Amino acid sequence: MTAATGFRRLGFLLLAVVAGGAGVLLSASFFISADSVRQQTLSEIRAVTGLELVLGGTANVSLFPTGSISYDNVILGDAERPALKAERLTARLRFFPLLAGRVEIADVSLERPTIAIDVDADGRTNWSGLIDALARSQKPGAPRPAAFSEMRIDNGTVLLRNRTHNISETLHGVEFSLAWPSISKSFGASGSFIWRDEQIDASVTLADFAAALAGTRTGLKLRVSGAPMKAAFEGSISVTPTLKVEGTLAADSPSLRNALVWVGQKPLPGGGFGRFAIKAQTNVVGGTIGLTGVNLELDGNSAEGVLTFATEGRKTLQGTLAAETLDLSPYMSTVRLLTANQRAWNSSRIGLEGLSGMDIDLRLSAANVSMSNAKIGRTAIAANLRGGHLVVTVGEAQAYGGLIKGSVTLASVERGVDVKSQMNFADVDLESCLGQLFGLRRLEGKGNITLSVEGSGESVLGVTRTLNGTAALVGAKGALAGLDVEQLLRRLERRPLSGGGEFRTGRTPYEKITVGLKIVQGTVTVEDVRIEGSAVRLALAGSASIPARELDLKGTAALVVAARPNTVPFELPFIVQGSWDDPIMLPDPEALIRRSGAAAPLLNAVRERSARDQVRSVIERLTGGAPTAGGAMPAAEQTTEPVQKSQ
Repeated sequence: MTAATGFRRLGFLLLAVVAGGAGVLLSASFFISADSVRQQTLSEIRAVTGLELVLGGTANVSLFPTGSISYDNVILGDAERPALKAERLTARLRFFPLLAGRVEIADVSLERPTIAIDVDADGRTNWSGLIDALARSQKPGAPRPAAFSEMRIDNGTVLLRNRTHNISETLHGVEFSLAWPSISKSFGASGSFIWRDEQIDASVTLADFAAALAGTRTGLKLRVSGAPMKAAFEGSISVTPTLKVEGTLAADSPSLRNALVWVGQKPLPGGGFGRFAIKAQTNVVGGTIGLTGVNLELDGNSAEGVLTFATEGRKTLQGTLAAETLDLSPYMSTVRLLTANQRAWNSSRIGLEGLSGMDIDLRLSAANVSMSNAKIGRTAIAANLRGGHLVVTVGEAQAYGGLIKGSVTLASVERGVDVKSQMNFADVDLESCLGQLFGLRRLEGKGNITLSVEGSGESVLGVTRTLNGTAALVGAKGALAGLDVEQLLRRLERRPLSGGGEFRTGRTPYEKITVGLKIVQGTVTVEDVRIEGSAVRLALAGSASIPARELDLKGTAALVVAARPNTVPFELPFIVQGSWDDPIMLPDPEALIRRSGAAAPLLNAVRERSARDQVRSVIERLTGGAPTAGGAMPAAEQTTEPVQKSQ
């Protein structure tokens, strides 16, 4: 016999087997009652799910070429509180048991189902019957395993409701496949759904399905992936006597801000909170999530530490993080004290709405901190947020060449934002510190600053209008930039009426500066301002408007050393007015006139109009002119115009 003949015979044999099987199945379709198939199928579904199946439409039985049965408009569970409603339920029947006249379901598919998961106050759901039935079937010695172990959901909707915690969520477009064990011990589910307009791919695997149903410890793998974020967990889970989860968690998101908004949190104020990633050992007990060995990345910053998140009651985040380098510029990018031209306070509304979503208690330390143009050294900060009330405490920060300690408090109120600040700056560079914080760039040197203020308003400008508090500054070995007081005094000492000239250049060195200020409703009262140098001394009094950023001060400038021996050092009253960014300093004209030997009689003449001869003499000396032939001029002509020219 040739090989070709053998293959032909084998082919005929296989064809005969297939034809025989088809014939048997075709014959069975005539002998198996459709009603019997429907009843047995219903019994199998009730046994597996533990829920009553209510039919609202017709049932179609097909036994050839494959066995299947479908039900239209089905309801699982209580008709008043259904666990599941589907437009169609289709059960595929096992081939060989059907040949023997038995009905066994291989798998079940649900078309356009609506699955409701209602959680009671005691934690039980309307699916507890299914869980109990599956648990019974998985116990050792059970009469038999579940008849079917796979279910598919096609274009479904899942409703999650927990009235105790006021939770209501809806998943659309659910495409899922669920498989519980018929031979192996594991349970697996995978598929996709749409939640809050974002498609999410998800998969979950339980290593021991029977243990999971009993609430004891079993292995767990979970994967969730979507545009807002990705997350993965691998570890173990148990729910008896309380929920306990242990394992490794990893998650990342292209924008933490958008991800938080997506899950229902209010938008965070300020900037930043972009690319985010976290990896940590996770320990969940009840409603508390503990993260150890945390490796956190946010906006290019990396930190390590521990975090704890409490979900019971009010959501609370606690933790301690440490970083080598920390860049706070993204978070400060939208926080502007001044307008773009640096000439006025920012009038934009301060928004703190995003701070009311949870309570936060964080400790953060970093070796180097960048904040806009400021470079800060080793820093320890504590942030405490409760009920929208934020307190940032600076334990110690190496900044501006010195140390900073203090606290800043922000609280959302009906009229806007309450702001309180108590800060101490020790041995800082005054020019960079005052320049970056308040826009004052005229004071050089090292010094100490103490600031205690509070105010409220809808914007930075509004806060400045209600500001109250005190401020003090003590500096040493510095200078007033853009002002040469000594040069001005020397020139005016020699020629009092020569005019001030251009003196707003150069520097005025000092050995010590002392400033004491009191602030009431945005107005600063100068209680003590003294500047002492080797060449000049200055003292100031008056007031300043913080909202308008304007000065209205009077002071006295004096030379330390007299120009000639046995004489009193020259002293000159002056006024300082205008914007504190570029103030105008004007000597007191009356003092200059008195100082001038030629103009002093003129001042007396203005007060005593009878002294016309003295007026004429002064005018001649100032102008170099000769007396008129007709004698004295009228008083108005002799006093007013020449005085203006001499000034």
